[in-house]
Amino acid sequence: MQQRVRHPDPPSRVPVVVVGAGPAGLTVGNILRAAGVDCLVLETETREFIERRPRAGVIEEWAVRGLERRGLAGNLLERAGRHTACEFRFDGERYRFRYQELTGRHHWVYPQPLLVTDLVREYADVRGGRIRFGVRDVRLHDLDGDRPSVSYRCPESGEREVVACDFVAGCDGARGVTRASLAPGRARVARHDYGIGWLALLAEAPPSADCVLFGCHPDGFAGQMPRSPEVTRYYLQCPPGDDPANWPHERVWAELRRRLGAAGAAPPAEGPLIEKRVLDMHDYVTEPMVSGRLFLAGDAAHLVAPIAAKGLNLALHDAFLLGDALVAWLTGDDDSGLAGYSRACLRRVWDYQEFSQWLSELYHGTAAGDSFRAGTTLARLRRLFTSPTAAAAFAEQYLGTAARY
Repeated sequence: MQQRVRHPDPPSRVPVVVVGAGPAGLTVGNILRAAGVDCLVLETETREFIERRPRAGVIEEWAVRGLERRGLAGNLLERAGRHTACEFRFDGERYRFRYQELTGRHHWVYPQPLLVTDLVREYADVRGGRIRFGVRDVRLHDLDGDRPSVSYRCPESGEREVVACDFVAGCDGARGVTRASLAPGRARVARHDYGIGWLALLAEAPPSADCVLFGCHPDGFAGQMPRSPEVTRYYLQCPPGDDPANWPHERVWAELRRRLGAAGAAPPAEGPLIEKRVLDMHDYVTEPMVSGRLFLAGDAAHLVAPIAAKGLNLALHDAFLLGDALVAWLTGDDDSGLAGYSRACLRRVWDYQEFSQWLSELYHGTAAGDSFRAGTTLARLRRLFTSPTAAAAFAEQYLGTAARY
């Protein structure tokens, strides 16, 4: 909830306070600094923590080009892997989906911690942006007026500090304070629960194939997402709320071998499991993504389950639009970008949510315990490899290449 405070006289002031130093917040901050706009980024964690926190790493080509245009993709372009195909495994067979041959486009694989490291270095060390790590008890004030502010408890002194601003960019994720600060009745939050869980695993082991693997198996979905030559991300479908302790090393690798097994396919290479957590698959969308002088971006505005690897891409899309719109208003008195921000973001958000739902049935339908759903799911899978029209439609959604959203 918003809280009013009596500001010290005078309070410190910046045009924009960005709450959250993830990809969205740091991208917004970098866009502002490149235009000579001052801002302050507030982050509850330490710099070391955000630079090591394991997160997604699949970035769509349009998003990479957006980073490149803003001078933020140098390391990515040098170090990231390119994926040109994915592979479905079902009915004991392997089916290679060569989407670059269909579209001329590809995916980039660049672990999010590396991207965050690049973005925070560019913002703080190169472009001279101000950032405070380890802040506590962040609060937003007077969002409906023309003098909003953000206060926080300083990690060094323990004193509450207040920063006045023109705008607040809420980029602090699903559990952050900015989403909780939306005025009651101002926004509608639409939710969807898939009723399934994924056991998310990070293994110190090389991938067993050079691309993303989707195992659609009667025992449940399994996925392989290569991260580097030495580290691989795996997913295993499990009951929602399952305890990771129920999945010892031997069980994990046995299930991966079974669910990703196919004729002529190499079994997964075993290695230590350095991360093991259960994700309950659900989505939400906050509409509109604006409340007064507060503009939400990334997971603070919408969460898309990792089914289609879209979350990071949506966060970057929001950040590009928000950063550019703030610059236009603050340097040119052009408010058209801010006025249309929520609508422009949500067109792509809803399209990606719909694709995630469709893809979920493709992944999980064979394990639903319903012979009819299993049959229709297999029909969908076969259609991808027998119908050029179906293949082209899937590739467009998978790569996010639609001409207009």
